[in-house]
Amino acid sequence: MPPLIRWLTHWRIRSRPNVILLVLIFEVVCVGSVSAQRVLLPDVLVVAADGSGDFKSVQQAIDRVPDNNQRRIVIRIKPGRYEEQIRVSSGKRFLTFRGDDSQNTVLTYRLSAKEAGNTRLAFSTFVGANDFRAENITFENSFGTGSQAVALLIDADRAVFQNCRFLGWQDTLFINGGRQFFKDCYIEGHVDFIFGSAKAFFENCHIHSKGAGYVTAQFRTSDAEDTGFVFYRCKLTGSDTGNGVYLGRPWRPFARVVFIESWLGPHVRSEGWDNWRDPGREKTAWFAEYDSKGPGAEPTKRVSWSRQLTRAEAKRFRASVFLAGSDKWKMR
Repeated sequence: MPPLIRWLTHWRIRSRPNVILLVLIFEVVCVGSVSAQRVLLPDVLVVAADGSGDFKSVQQAIDRVPDNNQRRIVIRIKPGRYEEQIRVSSGKRFLTFRGDDSQNTVLTYRLSAKEAGNTRLAFSTFVGANDFRAENITFENSFGTGSQAVALLIDADRAVFQNCRFLGWQDTLFINGGRQFFKDCYIEGHVDFIFGSAKAFFENCHIHSKGAGYVTAQFRTSDAEDTGFVFYRCKLTGSDTGNGVYLGRPWRPFARVVFIESWLGPHVRSEGWDNWRDPGREKTAWFAEYDSKGPGAEPTKRVSWSRQLTRAEAKRFRASVFLAGSDKWKMR
């Protein structure tokens, strides 16, 4: 029984049916409004910059989803260039951003760490909700060179990105915690443009360096942490890379990055890895390759403190094993 009805019953107002009816209406309209919104919210929300959808901005569609959402809701984003800073807060779980074509569906914003005051604030899109998916979307920070500028900051678990593009220069893709799976994606930048403390797997992705620098900067503070980045059958290319590009450097001492059966272009430096000006990190960083291919694959010239894995060792880093976790997550 609703609480107001219990109160009225206690005070013996049962003999006044009109009062009871009014209270019932009040309960349904006021108290039940949140539940009604959840029931009435459609499974697909359409965003179109030209006004032909349910919303004109992506953030408006996100805000329409109730906090503590428990079902998959697709935000279909029609082709267009959406210039807005986007936030998916932690309560907006089970969201999917779905575009028709990543080339023509662009979420973009211009903001640098110098302007924002911190790299963690200098994002175009932020995702803080678990079980997020994105398909056929471009995430871009249009700031350019001269400062960190994040296209996507994700701090959430069980996220999947398929056929997406991530455009920027320094610190393009900030994967900060949780597990993420990237498939058939394009990621570009020049310095530390894939970085963070997440446990992330990249399958069949195109990684493009737009200048001399470092592809990865992984953050791991202890050998006991099971995080790291794995690149499986990815393609690394470069342009205007000058003296070349390192596969990665350790943002923190125990950083872990693995390339498996990936094609490395001639822009990749023969030594492969950098110690971030700290020889002590050579004893703790865990940088490895298995069966690299292409002109940048020079295993005999790699730094002595990196690893060349055996086939058996590489199996540890299959997506189904590396990302499984205690919940046995199936990302596909």
